[in-house]
Order: sequence, then C-alpha cells, then structure tokens
Amino acid sequence: MLHYPQIDPIAIHLGPLGVHWYGLMYLLGIFLGWGLLSWRSQDLDYGFSKEEVSDLIFYAALGVVLGGRIGYILFYDTATLWQSPLTLFKVWQGGMSFHGGLLGVLLACFLFCRKYKKQFMQVMDFIVPVVPLGLCAGRIGNFINGELWGRVTTEPWGMIFPTGGPFIRHPSQLYEAFLEGLVLFIALWWYSSHKPPRMAVSALFLIGYSSARIFCEFFRMPDPQLSFIAFGWLTMGQLLSLPMFILGLILGYFAYQRKKTS
Repeated sequence: MLHYPQIDPIAIHLGPLGVHWYGLMYLLGIFLGWGLLSWRSQDLDYGFSKEEVSDLIFYAALGVVLGGRIGYILFYDTATLWQSPLTLFKVWQGGMSFHGGLLGVLLACFLFCRKYKKQFMQVMDFIVPVVPLGLCAGRIGNFINGELWGRVTTEPWGMIFPTGGPFIRHPSQLYEAFLEGLVLFIALWWYSSHKPPRMAVSALFLIGYSSARIFCEFFRMPDPQLSFIAFGWLTMGQLLSLPMFILGLILGYFAYQRKKTS
C-alpha cells in the first residue's frame, strides 16, 4: 500500500483568501495550451496568428469553467442546486464535469468562429491536441483535493484517502491523469503534426478520450449521489462518454472518405 501524501488543498494564503491547488492546476493547463498553440501557430499551414490563439484560449477557458461547473451540477448534483443555488458558483470546492466543459468549449469555439470567420472543424482540430494537458492538470487537482478516489483494491499501489474511509482504494485520479492526459496528449500532438485530413484530429480526440474514460471508470467510485445508473455497473461518466465514442468513429470515417474523394 502507498501512503497518500497529505497536501494542503490551499496552495497560498492571501490574508483571508486561499488560492487552491485545484484552481492553479486549471491555470497551468490553460497556460501550457496557450504556449504550445502559440508555438504551433508559427506554422502558417495551421492558419492562426498568435493574437487569434490568445483569443481562442480565452474563449475556450471561459467555456471550460462555465460549462464544466454548470455541467457538473446538471449531470451529477441537481439536488444540491435546488437546496443551495449558490453552489453553482463555488468552483474552488471542486466539482467540474468534463462533458459539461466540452459543451462549453464547443459553444465558445462556435462564437470564436463567427468573430474570426473560421471554419468550426478547423478550430477544433487546432485546439484539441492541447486539451489533454488541461485534463491531466485537473485530475492532479482532484488527487490533491482527495476527491474522486477509486474503488476498493488489494493492489500494492492502493491508497487510503482522507475522505474515503479506512479502505485501500485505486488512485483513479492518477490513472485518468495518465491516460486521458499524458498518453492522449502525446498521441494527438504526434498525429496532428502529420497534417491528417480535416476532422480526423477531433475524431481521434473523441475516440481516445471516451475510451480512456470508460476504462478508468471501472476503477473509480461513482459519485455517491448517483451511484451506478444502469445495469448495476454503468456510471454517468461512461454513459456520457459513449456518444463521444460513436461520434468520433463517424467523424473519422467521413474525414478519410473525404480524403479519398478529394
């Protein structure tokens, strides 16, 4: 058994205010994405200036925060919303939904496209390779918060989490940080650098993320307010990821069909 590192979820105290590691992880992911896309924008084939990249990251960051928080409340915790509507704004307490954040980013990118006269899939193929960096950082933030821990295990790398009772559990946040974050980032960055057909990068992201998420959910405890929602084993995270996987297959098929006919 590994020992869970006791990390104060507040990184810095500024008088009565506390800056949480969870929020800093989101900022880290955003700045890493901004830096890499700014560097990639030097290749004129991608069709983005550094100024456009900065605006795109700003739009996407708003979409992530607003969509992620609203999505979490709507998908996972509507009961709390009715009891305490202000919970919607307490982002520092954790509780962000990737699927809600994805919808928020889609809307933000749509607005960006209208402003800059860009094609939607051009923008999505450009931005999705850096999304896993934010996912990785967010999952590390979950780990520091001691939340979203895994199911009980006898594996030697299991941990006892402060809020998880006396049980040894999978550090499922780290599984997700590795697969949804690091592995997916390497795959997307390499694949996108070889100039695949339009929509193909977005297709790989949808397939890669949904596959990793569905797999990792088998080691992660479902949210207690929902538990398993179908067949005694299907979680909300898996249910929301299935349409992503199917959409990814469809986009990939059409991307390469268009390449054959062009």
